[in-house]
Amino acid sequence: MVDAFNGVTVLWEHVVTQRQSQTFSWRPLPEEKRGFTLRIKKKDKYLILNSYLDFIMDKANEIRRKNQDRLLYTNSRGGSLDSRGHPWESVPFKHPSTFDTLAMDPKVKKEIMDDLKDFANGQAFYQKTGRAWKRGYLLYGPPGTGKSSMIAAMANFLGYDIYDLELTEVHTNSELRKLLMKTSSKKSKGGGGGASARTYYDSMEMRGGGGGVSVPGEEGGGGNSITLSGLLNFTDGLWSCCGSERIFVFTTNHIEKLDPALLRSGRMDMHIFMSHCSFPALKILLKNYLGYEEGDLDEEIGKEFEGVLEKAGMTPADVSEVLIKNRRDKGNAVRELLEALKARAEKNNVAGGSREKVNGGHDLEEEEEEEQEKRALESPKEEGCDFVEDSCKKGDEKDPKEDNEIIEK
Repeated sequence: MVDAFNGVTVLWEHVVTQRQSQTFSWRPLPEEKRGFTLRIKKKDKYLILNSYLDFIMDKANEIRRKNQDRLLYTNSRGGSLDSRGHPWESVPFKHPSTFDTLAMDPKVKKEIMDDLKDFANGQAFYQKTGRAWKRGYLLYGPPGTGKSSMIAAMANFLGYDIYDLELTEVHTNSELRKLLMKTSSKKSKGGGGGASARTYYDSMEMRGGGGGVSVPGEEGGGGNSITLSGLLNFTDGLWSCCGSERIFVFTTNHIEKLDPALLRSGRMDMHIFMSHCSFPALKILLKNYLGYEEGDLDEEIGKEFEGVLEKAGMTPADVSEVLIKNRRDKGNAVRELLEALKARAEKNNVAGGSREKVNGGHDLEEEEEEEQEKRALESPKEEGCDFVEDSCKKGDEKDPKEDNEIIEK
């Protein structure tokens, strides 16, 4: 087989030889030995040995990674270990989501895909810059906007396994570190050594605040907790360097509740807003569920969709459900979806108008009520302090004669 690399032609020869003697083994070896011989010219030796063989190994690992079965891991309940002593339980990962079927703005998708490619091919860059080979992503937005589908698409795009970290089952910071250490690298079968661990972390709904993440305890007892510093060390500390080629994906419905220390670069490098259904995302959904190609949708109907989508604020999950129910009749599906969007937009408009009226008439009253509530919450502490100060002052103002009389008695 003839191959070419950087203008140099090489020849691969498939060689099959018979084994001379069969030694005793619990796993009998095949009778034939199969291999490849690479034939090159002497003048091309340094180019081939320095670059071409590395290129071949990278391609082989990429093909192996795409063809192998991916797994979805989750940490065991209560930190228990499985029969092999591992804290992770796994099932085959068969999620069909890809970036082609993901309903979001194509420009944003391209940015994410380019960033993922740069990360996957950036081992030399990370080593040169002295950074750990890892990257963090934050997916935030309302429920039903495709955060889980995005994670599945990222995993399928790179051929990575997924580690779904359930923080409510992690009791201490040390348990968190052990889980990270047990995401061991996969061993590649063949003469190339081991491939790096390829992992995602899809966290539970993260809660902000300096106290960390609370974990419910048993009845009548206090709950265990992992501290915010423990979580930060898990994502960005020295322990985060245990293993390489690691991606952390955090998901949340309320980004404003996250502690700012979690949001900085190095922990959550790329923030991705998963928005309500836009017109570019709608065209992808119409293609997925109804087979609509570019230009199949009537121009006037398309303009109606563009005008009503932003006002309706429907999630891709809601739009998908309407299309699924009517997928046997494409025309009816489009009409039903347009009616549903208009009804949602009208509902939002009415709710927004009533809210403005209420706010316009009672803004001052609400502000006064909020101030009263704050004073009520603060008053017990202030009264207690005043009481202590008064008692101290009264004690200081006592007549020294009274103290002398008490001592004499």
